[in-house]
Amino acid sequence: MAIDWNIQELHDRLQKGETSVKEVISNYLKKIGREDNEHKIYLTIDKERALAKAEEIDKKISEGKEINLLEGVPASIKDVLTTRNLRTAAASRVLENFIPAYDATAVAKLREAGTVILGKTNCDEFAMGGSGENSAFGVPSNPLDVERVPGGSSSGSAVAVAKDLSVFSLGSDTGGSVRLPASFCGIVGMKPTYGRISRYGLIAMASSLDQVGVIAKNVSDVTEVLNVVSVPDKHDSTSSGSAGKNFKRDFGKGIKGLTVGYDSEHLDKSDPVVAEASLKFLKIWEREGGKIKKIKIPFSGEEVVACYYIITTSEVSSNMARYDNNRFGSVVKNALKKTRDWQSFIAAFRGESLGREVKRRIIMGTFCLSSGYYEAYYGKAQNVRLYIQKNLSRYFSEIPLIFTPTSPDLPFKIGERNEDPVKMYLTDVFTTTANLAGIPAISFPIGRTVVGGKTLSIGGQLMTNAWDEETLLRAAYWGEKIVKK
Repeated sequence: MAIDWNIQELHDRLQKGETSVKEVISNYLKKIGREDNEHKIYLTIDKERALAKAEEIDKKISEGKEINLLEGVPASIKDVLTTRNLRTAAASRVLENFIPAYDATAVAKLREAGTVILGKTNCDEFAMGGSGENSAFGVPSNPLDVERVPGGSSSGSAVAVAKDLSVFSLGSDTGGSVRLPASFCGIVGMKPTYGRISRYGLIAMASSLDQVGVIAKNVSDVTEVLNVVSVPDKHDSTSSGSAGKNFKRDFGKGIKGLTVGYDSEHLDKSDPVVAEASLKFLKIWEREGGKIKKIKIPFSGEEVVACYYIITTSEVSSNMARYDNNRFGSVVKNALKKTRDWQSFIAAFRGESLGREVKRRIIMGTFCLSSGYYEAYYGKAQNVRLYIQKNLSRYFSEIPLIFTPTSPDLPFKIGERNEDPVKMYLTDVFTTTANLAGIPAISFPIGRTVVGGKTLSIGGQLMTNAWDEETLLRAAYWGEKIVKK
């Protein structure tokens, strides 16, 4: 049975009785069993609960009842969002045996809507990474070229959707962790305004930047999921939500007269193939009735990445302090042998249990927060962040959208940048701005190129002002359509 359907197609087939939820879920589970070992996509499968939920929905349909749009739709969840009675390890040995007692709010809303959760997807450990190579349980490979990275940190989620091992997935985005893997895997990834989706149940990396995001095959599917999960939440004081809002309301307006601003310096800093695809997209946009405008953004380069990593690592240092083997983690026998006091045991435990990238960020953040350096680094970075926010608001008062490539680079080969963390971090040069400003952003495919006989995807990013997801999704919906013409 063909299972490569989007949300609306699957819903219609289920409602008409052309297939059953159990048949659909069984086929997805079989496909995961055949393909997952090669790509290391899922870390935990919830087979029994998924099949039980499928039978429950099938019974409802057989009784002639209407089902919700997401009811019976198979989804996956990044391993940093808690799932009740289902292991949530954050792709780390520290939480290898952690079974949460509650669902993250976004996950709970999907369950209420009838979504069938297939399992938890692989990612960079504690969401720290831009390539997917930092998982303690193996590196997922790019579905377009298995020798290349899928992007991170929501790597498993993007690969699962791209290979149709789930219809959509929830990920998390701190500096591009939903948009970058979506770009590298040839699908769509969106980060909404900070606070639009509750962070309750999201394992914290950098709390002032983290945001739950959505990965799907197309913009329409992303929008349908956003309609369900973006609700107010009393458990999260930063959550604003939008219960009952329809983010598809402006799709019918098209793009005529809709202005997209772009900075040519972004294209100059990109791989020539990425720059060419971006220029082609902008020309198509203008040809189809939209408008384009050259702008100059003075904070779109390495300085933004530096600001981002100072703030991120500082918050990582604070958030990771809880993993001391007292409340979380299993005892490491080697650590017990090496130590005689509690302080040295914690150091040995964290040294053995955490990966290299996590330890690197803890050390960087601890330094930035240390006495004598706090104002020089963390304080100044927060001032730069405020400058970015104010200036972006000024741009958006004149134009509704800003375009950049999602990444300046094509997907690189696994292991290629492991010894050059700065080069790895610069992969995020265009995505981090949206997180620092707290604004919504989306990545969708704008082109393809062939490298070494493999067809790779190129993603474009659109950003709008805070709380203007309607304009963002409208533009991306039509942008996606005109590229496919």
